[in-house]
Amino acid sequence: MPTINVNKKEFLKNIGKKLSDEAIEEKISMMGVAVEEVKDNEIIVEVFPNRPDLLSEYGLARAASTFLGTSKGLKKYNVNESNYVLRVEKTLENWSYAVAAVVKGLRLNDTKIREIIQIQEKLGITFLRNRKKGGLGLYPLEKIKFPVKFTSELKEKIKYRPLEYPKVLSAEEILEKHPTGIKYKHLVQGWKKFPIFIDSKNTLMSMPPIINSHDVGKITEDTTDVFVECTGPDFKTINAALNILVTALADMGGRIYEVKCVYGKKTYIIPNLKSEEVKIDVDYIKKRIGLDLKPYEVSRLLEKMGYGIKKKGKDLFALVPAYRADVIHQIDLAEDVAIAYGYDNLKEEIPNVATIAEENKFEVFKRKISNVLTGLGLLETHTYNLTSKENQTIKMNINIKCVELLNSLNEEYNVLRAWMIPSLIQILKENKHNEYPQNIFCSGNVFSHDSEKDTGIKESIRLAVVLSSTNANFTEIKQILDSLAKALDFKYQIKEVEHSSFIPGRIGRISVNSVDIAYIGEIHPQVLENFNLEMPVAALEINLSDLYGLIIK
Repeated sequence: MPTINVNKKEFLKNIGKKLSDEAIEEKISMMGVAVEEVKDNEIIVEVFPNRPDLLSEYGLARAASTFLGTSKGLKKYNVNESNYVLRVEKTLENWSYAVAAVVKGLRLNDTKIREIIQIQEKLGITFLRNRKKGGLGLYPLEKIKFPVKFTSELKEKIKYRPLEYPKVLSAEEILEKHPTGIKYKHLVQGWKKFPIFIDSKNTLMSMPPIINSHDVGKITEDTTDVFVECTGPDFKTINAALNILVTALADMGGRIYEVKCVYGKKTYIIPNLKSEEVKIDVDYIKKRIGLDLKPYEVSRLLEKMGYGIKKKGKDLFALVPAYRADVIHQIDLAEDVAIAYGYDNLKEEIPNVATIAEENKFEVFKRKISNVLTGLGLLETHTYNLTSKENQTIKMNINIKCVELLNSLNEEYNVLRAWMIPSLIQILKENKHNEYPQNIFCSGNVFSHDSEKDTGIKESIRLAVVLSSTNANFTEIKQILDSLAKALDFKYQIKEVEHSSFIPGRIGRISVNSVDIAYIGEIHPQVLENFNLEMPVAALEINLSDLYGLIIK
């Protein structure tokens, strides 16, 4: 989790209350953040990823002021009208959105500049996922001529002096020579065009999400007015990040001005700091946290967490601040009510129910299978639900649709596995240096698309067995299947099918009571070559969820 360094003197000034070091540690920790250390004039705080609005001294002070009672409810921010225009055109499909605002009247010093840099960095690392979901930039307003344009350009044509660098570089040179360029060049790897900001004088302002221009993108103590932008692949995400940053600058003493963000025929007035109305389900909140709270008590506790409250007839609505990007469900309101009430004030109660504990029957079923296989000399392994799409498809010589992650951090873990055998073959690859035979098994969840499910994802549990040795063949793996069938008392049928991961003629489809539940066979040489394996491999994969339903009455 990210940590931020807070100026203690400024923090106490902003919350309007004097607190001892012990009180700071106690009270702030109750808000749902962890105080790591309180020094002479510094507080080091660890912030949970679900509260990006607390990643600044001013955001933390804003939350603390309502929590400690020096202010109440929703803090409102005024957005002044202006004629500033940002035109968003000719952008890239994978980096196509930009939003912006202007903040005036800042009185900056070295401490405040460091605070601004800290907010940018922490938001970039956490909420924007190491800039993968967006990048933030600030520029002295006096160095920019409106309207500003967000567009894209061939990387060969981009040349400017990057921030804190002594000379002009090309885009490629920035990625190879500048420390920030080196750190984030993976984000634009393979792109023929890069996003850029230019003003009406055709001055190149920055190359998001990498780095600003030194000439027009460096904030100093003389800067009073700033242009703030955020770009990325998702409009909602970058808009939330911008709201967090501009409200922090407003708390720093700035005045917020709107920017008309023009997307062709559509114009957005940014920032939009209007609160969102969310109906409060009092019964749900009471049930989730186990407290018999009255509606007015829920309202008071939510106000303590910085929400506004609005009443419409008999219904209560929470006014969610524009900088609270984490509130998406009633459970988030319930969590804030519990924090405001105080977890230390919740009383322990023994449930007034009588039950007889019993082990889950499916787990008993799985354990029996594990005992049979280990008795046959196989080694049980455990693999991740997350895996590589390449391993699941290309290397297995098959084209199947996997459940892909929207925000995967690398290609090794970018999908949920659709079947188990690839995970075990990967284990064989990583253990080529160990002696053979290598006979292993694993049971776990697999995932597939299913439109009939609420989540759109179907989960089931499968068992995979692989045998690797000079003698691994269809007969050996079928003997494993026969042992399982005998131990679990089921009969099966097997028919020859085609499957590109297996050798033709040495692959079978297994059914129980006419329901297909498994594949069995010898792995195709091309697959073995893809995984750099030299020994033959025979494999079996059974859908345990289906098998359990068929044989357990």
